[in-house]
Amino acid sequence: VTGKGMTPPQKTLFPLEKISMDWRQKRRPGAGLYNLGSTCYLNVILQCLTYTPPLANYLLSRQHSRLCSQQGFCMMCIMEDHVRKVLYSSATAIRPRAVIRDLKFIGEFKPDIPGDAYEFLRCTLNAMHRACLSGNGDLDDSSQETSIIHEIFGGFLRSRVTCLSCKTVFDFFKVFLDILLKIKGASSLTTALEDFVKPKEVDGKKYFKCSKCKKKVAASKVVTVHHAPRVLTVCLGRADHRSSRKLSQVVEYPEYLDLRPYTSDPAGEPILYSLYAVVVHTGHTCLGGHFFCYTKASNGQWYKMNDVSVDSCAIHTVLGQQAYLLFYAR
Repeated sequence: VTGKGMTPPQKTLFPLEKISMDWRQKRRPGAGLYNLGSTCYLNVILQCLTYTPPLANYLLSRQHSRLCSQQGFCMMCIMEDHVRKVLYSSATAIRPRAVIRDLKFIGEFKPDIPGDAYEFLRCTLNAMHRACLSGNGDLDDSSQETSIIHEIFGGFLRSRVTCLSCKTVFDFFKVFLDILLKIKGASSLTTALEDFVKPKEVDGKKYFKCSKCKKKVAASKVVTVHHAPRVLTVCLGRADHRSSRKLSQVVEYPEYLDLRPYTSDPAGEPILYSLYAVVVHTGHTCLGGHFFCYTKASNGQWYKMNDVSVDSCAIHTVLGQQAYLLFYAR
């Protein structure tokens, strides 16, 4: 087996042992968020990140802003301020003004144009990751992957490619902050994950160049989770690119998930996750419609968060939704 893409870091930006997966303080849920135009897509992501325990613990400790020398836009400072406001506010709802003001630095978003929650999540985590790297000079890729964002959300996927001519096996490793699953024909999260790790032929158009055969060959490929993240974020791909319609089927998902069967070593000890947030999209196409979410607050209760409203609800309500994004923590 020849492997590629797993080099130890030269420098560790954030030590793993400082990550606290359990809430440091338990309290009632925080404020709702005003919709400032067409901003439900960003409200749901801000809420899900606010109730991600290891991230909230870090942001509430103000470790970042105390040492931050960033001039102008800094997503970590914005999130620190936002989470503090939401969780400590006596108001029932607040306006996420700083996020709206700096939307153009986060990605290609405008407050008055509907956006996609998954896209906003990816851009926000990237902006936070970039803020963690700021002031650290030139870092090798592996060192960059030790930021608090990668330590919480990051894992590794292994692509094991087998040349069908000479049977040589090649391993390629890739970092991920979320997993996008195809759901066409999948009735549950587990069936979608099973499909994700199923061996696939590398098709004719994308022949694999075998370094042993020295030519393009037919190959098979198996993708598995090689290093499981502390927080697993899954997007159930509801966009049907052929028809631009939304796949609105029910995909069942559990409160507790064992990721072990989908890893490179499926026979090891269970890797257990617990659901703590769900983003739901309503509407017939992916471009319009409305986003709301369910999050588990530090008091252990579930709440439906729909822009300004925050209402308590039961776990069976949470598990019966047409989910778009699922957030699981170890």
